[in-house]
Amino acid sequence: MPSRQSLRALDAVNFFLADVRDGLGPYLAIYLLAVRGPEHGWNEATVGTVITIAGIVGLLSQTPAGILIDRVKNRRAIIVVAALAVTVSSVVLPFVSGFALIAVSQSVASLAAAVFAPAIAAVTLGLMGPKMFAPRVGRNEAFNHAGNATAAGVAALLAWSMGPVVVFWLMGVLAVLSVVATMRIRGDEIDDDLARGLTPDDDGGASVGAWTTLVTNRPLLIFAIIAFTFHLANAAMLTSVSQLLTRVVGKDSATSLVALCILAAQLVMVPVAIVVGRKADGWGRKPIFLVAFAVLTLRGLLYTVSDNAAWLLAVQALDGIGAGIFGALFPIVIADLTRGSGRFNVAQGAVATVQGLGASLSATVAGFVIVAEGYTIAFWTLAAIAAVGLVLYARFMPETKQTASAAA
Repeated sequence: MPSRQSLRALDAVNFFLADVRDGLGPYLAIYLLAVRGPEHGWNEATVGTVITIAGIVGLLSQTPAGILIDRVKNRRAIIVVAALAVTVSSVVLPFVSGFALIAVSQSVASLAAAVFAPAIAAVTLGLMGPKMFAPRVGRNEAFNHAGNATAAGVAALLAWSMGPVVVFWLMGVLAVLSVVATMRIRGDEIDDDLARGLTPDDDGGASVGAWTTLVTNRPLLIFAIIAFTFHLANAAMLTSVSQLLTRVVGKDSATSLVALCILAAQLVMVPVAIVVGRKADGWGRKPIFLVAFAVLTLRGLLYTVSDNAAWLLAVQALDGIGAGIFGALFPIVIADLTRGSGRFNVAQGAVATVQGLGASLSATVAGFVIVAEGYTIAFWTLAAIAAVGLVLYARFMPETKQTASAAA
């Protein structure tokens, strides 16, 4: 068992890295619309294009990031370097202007952020082993969401007096704290073979090539398509809500209201992640994932009922169920499907690439639908995509807990 120091440090890494890991997110849309605005050529479509460019860079980095995490042993150093790169790219944003420079800064942030998910999952698996992986992933996600909630609450309080720029400085502080926490995880307690998805009885994974693992594992390919669908539906919802709030309540209140939207969702995600981590082995992965898709579909429909700020805030809280389930189950399902191959991290990266493509396209799809047809049609479109994902998972995705048991 790892030491208490390493376990507490892992908690702190997930807590402090939460806001850094996700980047500026909807705050970028608010900043570009409210501070730069149409007079500088920024509208929902151009904002969506910047997010898409950064998303494409991030998704192209996911698989190489997974290969890197599989091959190196000092995964803590990679987390530190990536955290600093994301922070620098975000903090310089108020000092740069023009579409190209802003797109480059956010692309650098996406490039660095690609390593966070596989690196943290690998460190967790290397510390805990496969038997304790599911509950520990649930705990990781709970601390991650608690960190996001705390950062959103602080941002909401400070934005009233300091404006949207406060998010940039807050991210810098959290990055420094995440670096300190990462270095407190004891490197000698991370088992390199376990971190790659091997077990003590495996031969080191030499017989299973990375690309062989990716292209011959049919359930893994199906899961990648389903992850794409989930993020194509989900990624643009909060961004679209943030833009809608900017139109409804004005730029002075939008940042704080979006921070409260994030806070509400993250507070829901904390207990959801804990429950999923503890019950995934008993209940199975598939029924829990179907709940995530059902709630995502409902959320898209409910956004169209009213543009009242309080209503939008209440509906956004449902993101805590859908995204909370997805975040907790994603590495667990990947671990199920790659157990014994030694390719856990490259599989994470490859599936994250596909889901990142869905997320990056989501912003562009929603942005252009909003400009052409309005917010209601955009939310209906996202809800319809989520419903397609629900059908795909129910019809084609096997129960990976059974797959893992059969492999063992």
